[in-house]
Amino acid sequence: MVTTGQETPSGRSTRAVEKSRRILEAAMRHFARSGYHAARVEDIAAELGIAKGSVFQHYGSKEALFLAAYRQAVRSLARYLDAPAEVIAEGFFATVRYWLERTEGRLRENWVPYRLSLIGNYASDLGLRREINRFLVEEDPYGAMPFIQMGIARGEVRDDVAPELLASVLEWNVERFQDALLTEELDPGLFRRARGRPERTRARIDQFLDILRGGLEVRLARRTAGPGGPA
Repeated sequence: MVTTGQETPSGRSTRAVEKSRRILEAAMRHFARSGYHAARVEDIAAELGIAKGSVFQHYGSKEALFLAAYRQAVRSLARYLDAPAEVIAEGFFATVRYWLERTEGRLRENWVPYRLSLIGNYASDLGLRREINRFLVEEDPYGAMPFIQMGIARGEVRDDVAPELLASVLEWNVERFQDALLTEELDPGLFRRARGRPERTRARIDQFLDILRGGLEVRLARRTAGPGGPA
């Protein structure tokens, strides 16, 4: 029997695992640059000097390849509680502000994953969106649930609503707002805003946090009464 390298715990040879990794890395670049629909599997294969069928042998379909690329991209992005300890010590909403203020800078540092997350969220097929949503719910790659639980424990986030719903509200709103901040750089003209005006971005972040507080923050009456007091 001819072998192609040592086997991993999954039963795949190390050579096969390495080839799969290289395909995925190339696919991430192509999808980020061209988008889901315009990216071509044959171009990915040509860059690696392999047959198109070899890509399908490892990932089955273009849809499965994009889903793997999306998962890899999102898993590489920061989680809420990855903020510096001194920021987390300031509290829940200070931590949200920290990430919002760094959105555009992190895009420049890590363009491919952010671009892939946008494509997956807005420019993929319905079937892919269903799988992406399932992945986001099951894995919680941004750590929204533990972050919400931290906010509840600190008495900053309301505890009269299911934490799962609060985590979804946080994710829906923060993700869409960050996308709006990023889109001008990724797709100039889609979101029209003045360039070179950081004060406008800061004002938008302030306004967004006011709205987010309205939905998530503990009500003043509950905070004053303490546990067991009137709502």
